[in-house]
Amino acid sequence: MNISVIGTGYVGLVSGACFAQMGNSVTCVDIDKKKIKSLKKGVIPIYEPGLEDMVLENYKQGTLDFTTDAATAVAKAKVAFIAVGTPMGEDGSADLQYVLAVAKSIGQTMQQYLVVVDKSTVPVGTAEKVKAAIQVELDARGVDIAFDVVSNPEFLKEGAAIEDFMKPDRVVIGAESQKALDVMHDLYAPFMKSHDRFIGMDVKSAEMTKYAANAMLATKISFMNEIANICERVGADVNQVRHGIGSDGRIGYSFIYPGCGYGGSCFPKDVQALAKTSKDHGYVPRILDAVEAVNYDQKSVMSNKVIARFGEDLIGMTFAICGLAFKPETDDMREASSLTIIRELTKRGAKVMAYDPKAMHEASLHYLKDIPSRDLSSQKLPIGTEGDIITYVDSKYEALKESDALILVTEWQEFRSPDFDEMKKLLKNAVFFDGRNQFKKERMDEMGFEYFQIGV
Repeated sequence: MNISVIGTGYVGLVSGACFAQMGNSVTCVDIDKKKIKSLKKGVIPIYEPGLEDMVLENYKQGTLDFTTDAATAVAKAKVAFIAVGTPMGEDGSADLQYVLAVAKSIGQTMQQYLVVVDKSTVPVGTAEKVKAAIQVELDARGVDIAFDVVSNPEFLKEGAAIEDFMKPDRVVIGAESQKALDVMHDLYAPFMKSHDRFIGMDVKSAEMTKYAANAMLATKISFMNEIANICERVGADVNQVRHGIGSDGRIGYSFIYPGCGYGGSCFPKDVQALAKTSKDHGYVPRILDAVEAVNYDQKSVMSNKVIARFGEDLIGMTFAICGLAFKPETDDMREASSLTIIRELTKRGAKVMAYDPKAMHEASLHYLKDIPSRDLSSQKLPIGTEGDIITYVDSKYEALKESDALILVTEWQEFRSPDFDEMKKLLKNAVFFDGRNQFKKERMDEMGFEYFQIGV
């Protein structure tokens, strides 16, 4: 099947590569000429396990191509995916300008019946706006070409997106016509050979499903973090509580690990967008507002523990930060808890030794570029402001050298079994703030660490 994917960000690139892997002819479109040129050279702009190999393989075989020519890509396509960004506005709403701009271009260039797919995460009612935008352009051209707009929300976990796409839990399609449903079922059939996980529904319900799913998962995270904060105050151990409630099949163990709060491109944006949509329709979403408020406060929990231990004046102190990305197996720094922790410490005069296996480039280039930094790693990082408030290094042990304490933020696998004797040797003080509750407190106490967890 001929497919065009407009937008080569995280969702667009993963979707395009996976559809090509199943033998479809896929053209990924982007207005960024430099990005397209880099993709043709095999330079992948994001880190996602397995993605680079899949892109290179299918580009070499000719099943995957990249272009800035949207008109040609759309004209030959049977299905056109809209996979551009929907950034969050100041009021929490999703900005649809890029989605509607793509819809307009589709209406200006389509030549035959086309299934237009909203793959971007968009508010309920967006498909109607996309349909109207396309129809305006068709009317302006004076042509009568049939088309359908469907909603196909993505449920990809960063760090496991390829596996999620190739072996989906479910494929949700919202459509107005059986013809569009049939086209989408044929497209996804190769991904569901062992069991048909295709779920057809109306368009608005499909748009709502994505928001509801992410809001539910975010709710579990904030709920468990709230329980952790209560445990800490009453003398209970949230790690034991988690085992106690997780064994209940109605609750389960997923998303009930206490930590520094959720981040990334989905949960923060989607919870706020759903809350904004709700308020726009006259309903105050009290649970969603609470979920967001708890998460906002949770990102300061670890820095508050550091301040409680060392005081408000941190001048002359250095802290090792292990883990910058919002979660393991990604370089995504959006809404990462590490950003709050680093800013809270540095504004009190502290310096930071930072290490992350994948996210240091993103951190130095975008998210922490305003803080004076230096690069002692081998990655040749782009430094926005030269200085030594933040020092980027090549390993977790390099970060510990002469640091007053370790703060573990992201639970990368390489942090799970460290050499504790080496850690104590390198640190000025054997002080360990564990933002992911990776280890048992009793064991850490026995080894001579002053060990701080969340909810204990």
